[in-house]
Amino acid sequence: MSTAPPDLSGVGEPRFRDALRCLPGRVWVISLGILVNQVGNFLPVFIVLYLTGGGHSAGAAGLVLGASGIGRVLGNAVGGHLADRIGRRRTIVLSAVSTSGLTAVVPFLGPLPVIVAVVGLIGVTSQIYRPAAAAVLLDSVAPTNRQRLAAFGVFRFAMNIGAALGGVVGGVLADTSYTGLFLANAAACLLFGSVVAVLLRDAPGPPSGRDGPDGPDGPTDRAVGYRQALADRTLVRFLLMTVLAEFVYVQSTVGLPLHVGDVGLGERDFGLLIGFNGLLVLLLELPITGAVDRYRPEYVLAVGNLVTGAGLALTGFTTDMAMLAATVLVWTLGEMMNSSISQAYPGSLAPARMVGRYQGLHGVAYTIGTGAGPLIGGAVYAVGPWALWALVGVAGLLSAQLSLPRRRAASARPTGPDS
Repeated sequence: MSTAPPDLSGVGEPRFRDALRCLPGRVWVISLGILVNQVGNFLPVFIVLYLTGGGHSAGAAGLVLGASGIGRVLGNAVGGHLADRIGRRRTIVLSAVSTSGLTAVVPFLGPLPVIVAVVGLIGVTSQIYRPAAAAVLLDSVAPTNRQRLAAFGVFRFAMNIGAALGGVVGGVLADTSYTGLFLANAAACLLFGSVVAVLLRDAPGPPSGRDGPDGPDGPTDRAVGYRQALADRTLVRFLLMTVLAEFVYVQSTVGLPLHVGDVGLGERDFGLLIGFNGLLVLLLELPITGAVDRYRPEYVLAVGNLVTGAGLALTGFTTDMAMLAATVLVWTLGEMMNSSISQAYPGSLAPARMVGRYQGLHGVAYTIGTGAGPLIGGAVYAVGPWALWALVGVAGLLSAQLSLPRRRAASARPTGPDS
């Protein structure tokens, strides 16, 4: 297993904008598919309003969300296994078709236990595609930092546009008919699967990774599995960092709105702050990704986590919109520095036949952080707002420290201006 990633400096590579222009068609196909999928991804956003509007209690809605969260963790693990086992394309199509069918029946479900079971299954199936989609990007480009960041940058851009459009479209549909909302969600999933089934082909040759199938770290089929992946200390360190970093970031949807209310501002003000974050991401994330691609990714992750943690921790010292907007600018900068790098980085660690599993474990860590973050953040804020913002600051420091390479791994690498 790996002790350190290979040298990912940008020496001898084309500029970032040239890398974007030269991306292969498979990157654009999967990005188009994720754009369609995100535009129609209504269920996670509107399921609580649907349940409470239909007479279910807030506790029942929380139970459904809990089942969905557990399903999302399992879905990433299953998806990583399937991506390596049956191929990227088949895994994505399986995920899209099964999610489409399950989502279409949601508005016709009756008893709460049935809703819990079906939404939990949707949590699984809706995440199965994620490790496979990431593996498609890694398979499609040269194994260099700049090429990988260009691919994930385009993918993230498509995802962000889809999410922004989806919020508007979903609000219109929900105001008209929840049945239409969920059927539209099902149709978007089916269209996503159709785009991938028709336009995408698995890459020829050996799968992407640190080594080819006969390389020193290319395990045989009998030695491939999550047990082997978790023996990689560098990966485990990265996964712990991911959990902490996502716990910090998700406080923008937990601690931030609570603080906005405490200082006498309202829902409209919170919406403006989140809209400011979204606008910054759409306008600046790709340029910032291109600006940091020349640096060693571990150091960029460390700085990004530090900036995100500092920006959110400073929320506790703000009392008006101008100060809050300034903190949003800070933590959004950290978010933009980290977003594409954190998705691409496991590809630099994974042996050739385990790319899907490494991406699956990253998805598991991401989902645990975003799932546990609201529960822990809300409970700590109830004890005292100062406690949450102190915890966010400490977690930001820890995630930055975990981003840095271990000393033995760092000393094994050659030094240079771009390393």
